[in-house]
Amino acid sequence: MKNMIVDNAKVMSKGQITLPKEIRNKLGLSTGDRVTLICEGDQVVMMNAAVYAMKMLQKGMEDQACMVGLDTEENINKLVTEVRGEIEGL
Repeated sequence: MKNMIVDNAKVMSKGQITLPKEIRNKLGLSTGDRVTLICEGDQVVMMNAAVYAMKMLQKGMEDQACMVGLDTEENINKLVTEVRGEIEGL
């Protein structure tokens, strides 16, 4: 747990909080970025929304990749090589 950051934020009248700078930096957040909040029991997990979306996409595509034979790094690299060859041949 050496990478854990523990800090506090005050909830304002409109339900807003200011994320501490160290946490914003850890999540790679800048002004205008969005976050995803996941509430489980009495805990909330907050993630950079772009990172969360990518993880969900990867999870959703995992079964699809296996169905078409992209279940090993070798098979994925072979497909990438083939696609690059097709693109370069155009």
